[in-house]
Amino acid sequence: MINIVVKVIGIQRDAQGGESRIELTAAGHYYEKNDVKYIVYKDTEISGLDGVTTMLKVYDQYVVLVRMGSVKQQQEFRLGTKSQSTYVTPYVTMEMGILTQSIELALDGPAMNIHICYELELNGQWQSTNTLSISVREESKSGY
Repeated sequence: MINIVVKVIGIQRDAQGGESRIELTAAGHYYEKNDVKYIVYKDTEISGLDGVTTMLKVYDQYVVLVRMGSVKQQQEFRLGTKSQSTYVTPYVTMEMGILTQSIELALDGPAMNIHICYELELNGQWQSTNTLSISVREESKSGY
């Protein structure tokens, strides 16, 4: 297991043209198993998911996001494919639909850049166009 630093930038654009942006930097772990790259990190209050563990399973052409803890979710980002999942919190359960419009993966061991553009539906209603940019680098031995 390799210690990493994960930077996540999420941008959401709604029907009225409003835009919200979340940026998160977190320490995490990277490992590979059966040709799949795993990125695991804890979300913070910045993302609104404080204490939730996020795992990204990175394949050659698609990504699966898994959230565990007070929020439970598994979502697949595969180009041109609409995936359905259930988003479960202590307060509400919603059906979530994701239509992946583009996905770019630059993978070099624990160093990687992932860029995903997708449409989001909640309970069958279109909500927003989103971009998710994730950069991962190995944590330096000196702590910087």
